Amino acid sequence: MTSADTAPPSSSRRDRFVKALAVFLKPRVLIILFLGFASGLPLALSGSTLALRMADQGVDLSTIGLFSLAGLPYTIKFLWAPIVDATRVPVLSRLLGRRRGWLILSQLLLMAAILYLGWLDPTLVPWAVALGAVLVAIASATQDIVIDAFRVESLPDEEQAAGMAWFVSAYRVGMLASTAGAALLVSALQLRGFDLADAWGWAYAGMAGLVLIGMVTTLLATEPDRDTATGAEHVGEVHDRRANPVMRVAVTAYAAFHEFLTRKDAVAILLFVVLYKFCDAFAGVMTAPFVLDIGFSKAAYAGIVKGVGFAAVLVGGFAGGAMAKAMPMVRALWIAGLLQMASNVVFSWQAMVGPELWALSVTIAVENFTGGLGTVVFVAYISSLCTDARHTATQYALLAALAAVGRTVLAATAGYAAEAIGWVFFFGLTALAAIPGLALLWWLARRGHFRPVPDTAAIRD
Repeated sequence: MTSADTAPPSSSRRDRFVKALAVFLKPRVLIILFLGFASGLPLALSGSTLALRMADQGVDLSTIGLFSLAGLPYTIKFLWAPIVDATRVPVLSRLLGRRRGWLILSQLLLMAAILYLGWLDPTLVPWAVALGAVLVAIASATQDIVIDAFRVESLPDEEQAAGMAWFVSAYRVGMLASTAGAALLVSALQLRGFDLADAWGWAYAGMAGLVLIGMVTTLLATEPDRDTATGAEHVGEVHDRRANPVMRVAVTAYAAFHEFLTRKDAVAILLFVVLYKFCDAFAGVMTAPFVLDIGFSKAAYAGIVKGVGFAAVLVGGFAGGAMAKAMPMVRALWIAGLLQMASNVVFSWQAMVGPELWALSVTIAVENFTGGLGTVVFVAYISSLCTDARHTATQYALLAALAAVGRTVLAATAGYAAEAIGWVFFFGLTALAAIPGLALLWWLARRGHFRPVPDTAAIRD
């Protein structure tokens, strides 16, 4: 009998835990950290930060509201994801590889679009500002398409959750830089005597400069192994360089959807992607109105969300990454799903307690911790579904769009439900909304969906 045979179970658990934490420090996982910052940085520049700028410069509220449509490219980005899968960027892809070539191109376009948007005055040329916001959103959404494909192809399945934990954390930091960071920079420039419009222009220029973090990361990274291995097939059998580019993109889109939809239980998998985080989205869309309605001020809510909530979501993200690394994916999905379900009940408790700051701190901490944990585990799962490197960008963009259906379409009735039954019962109802997703999780597990699949490429070879 060896010493390993006689090692206590606690030692084995400790070793697994240490290995689960060590994965966070691997170079290819750390690359995802900086790409997460690059992905989160531009989102607010065509959204909440732009709205703040327009309000600061005296634009009327109805016009500001219309500018929310500038974010539409993030929702429909799967429509042009096949272009990223089917084509190479001249010169850049030859020098850097297919994914990194597209990343540098999208980042150059993003930097130019941010500079263009920053130097336009929304009080003088609102339609040009609208165009600038759309251009920023398109460039940012394209960067997201490539980063998602790069992450999925760079990391093996067992490192996806750790990579996503870093990604979510850095994404939040990037958003913080382009919201609070931009506002603070404007205030500092005004104290130095800058005109308000010029201060906002320089703040946007500073945000454009931060895009360089993503570009340097892209240059330091290496092209994903899976992409390199399938490069010949991308530009040869399926995506012949001599073929009509439009036809090449059409073939890529058809092949990506066909490959996924011909899998076993494909429809059930897509329904699961839509429904798994529905309870979280159903409650989340009414969180801010609920907090204000029961008597909290906007300042108190913002302070707790940006302080306690920000810390909790980071801790939850790392916990989700470690958990998905240390246990089978199906078990991690069960734990995350049940915790998300339970966290909604905490809001019912908050509704009964009333406007107590300590209670709100507990509620927001629980919600953000479970939300961060669930997001990391769930994204690790949908990343594992993108197994064909020929179609990673297209398939992941489609799955991400389906995952957003609960937040955008299904949760649209949340306000009516809250008015009809009151806050206590509403959040109880949102907890029950987790049941269809968990039922599908049970069914898919029974069908063997989470069992390891043989490496068909290796078998073919």
